[in-house]
Amino acid sequence: MGPHAVSAQPAAAAGGGRGTNILIVGIDSRAGLSRAEKNRLHVGGKGCNCTDVMMLVHLSEDRRRASVVSIPRDSYVEYAGTAVPPRSGKINGAFALGGGPLTVATVEKATGLPVDHYLETDFAGFERTVDNLGGGTVCTDRPLRDENSGLDIGAGRHHTDGNTTLRYARARHVNLRPGDLGRVRRQQRVVNDLLARLTVEGALASPVRAARTVHTLLKTVRTDARTGPGDLIGIGWALGRLRADRTEFATVPIRLFDHRVPGVGSTLVWDEARSTALWEALGADRPITGDTRIQPVAQTPVPTNPAAVAVRVDDAAVAAALRRNGFVVTDTSPSAPPVRPAGPPVIRYAPGQEEHAATLAAALPGSRLEAVPGHDALFDVAVGTEPVPVKTVTYDRNIADGAPVTGDRLRCAEPPGSAQAARS
Repeated sequence: MGPHAVSAQPAAAAGGGRGTNILIVGIDSRAGLSRAEKNRLHVGGKGCNCTDVMMLVHLSEDRRRASVVSIPRDSYVEYAGTAVPPRSGKINGAFALGGGPLTVATVEKATGLPVDHYLETDFAGFERTVDNLGGGTVCTDRPLRDENSGLDIGAGRHHTDGNTTLRYARARHVNLRPGDLGRVRRQQRVVNDLLARLTVEGALASPVRAARTVHTLLKTVRTDARTGPGDLIGIGWALGRLRADRTEFATVPIRLFDHRVPGVGSTLVWDEARSTALWEALGADRPITGDTRIQPVAQTPVPTNPAAVAVRVDDAAVAAALRRNGFVVTDTSPSAPPVRPAGPPVIRYAPGQEEHAATLAAALPGSRLEAVPGHDALFDVAVGTEPVPVKTVTYDRNIADGAPVTGDRLRCAEPPGSAQAARS
């Protein structure tokens, strides 16, 4: 086994495999696509014939709760199989080695959970699936652009066709949420909002209506031999009866975000204790939201890394405290200004930096935030006349981008001040 590779977990033994587990994957494959189709889908280059998206859906035994757990494509795991010694690599590589069967077996080995049903699609299939189901919903509080996926949408809530939804789900190089965890959270939002719309429209309201939706789905989605239309109709009908607060979304907690393995590259290593707690909860058919073993409670969590926030402060003591907190203090005035503003500190910053501003404000409780057009990339802190307690903040990418959350909190909402929902 390679260093830090995830091996078997005890979840199945602990929980007996109650409920139903469905593995859903999206394949990164360009096979059979014409040049025109590649250009339309913005998937030029060589495909890896590996899984690009992986979600494990747990439907509880009583059909009253669904938990969707995303498994990042670069997760470093031990593959299933009979190789001696066992082979390790990114979890998305299992498909290239042994297709759907090895992918399923590897997920079972890494999580300790049995997989009851398997569904897969590819880029073109995903596009057609979204179109066939009436489009998707995406939302953002700032413009999102990603050259690699071709995404280019403005701030707001958008009803999108399959092509734009695919670009949104694939984007990995956007603003303050680069990398796989931000992308995975967007994928969860797509699934959550699509399920919400199908529920509102009654597409899953009865076995007959669920059967029609399943028939549409099976035009573009492949299943394994154990998964028939009847299974999917039962699952779809159950999902259509769930309230949003009875669905949960999470990403496997990560301990190492750039674990370099010779011959494999940059990988993600799961947090052993927290991921084991996640699989044990699913194996025991328990909710994952509110479980502090999966998501410890941070005293003052912040949305972004203080190490990415460059600050100018006009008070040496405050500057030193912010440095100890991980902020990058690039300039400190040698002496206090002759007149300080009345009240608490004022934080001035350029519009579009709201998440970094929230992180800095959490460290300076009571601060006043001022977005200043034309301001440079740094954050200016003007200490006021009131005492400034600098609070210790906690940044955890798992909290910021992948913490267990119920569907009603994850659902797309119109951002404050945005234009009305636009159709892309």
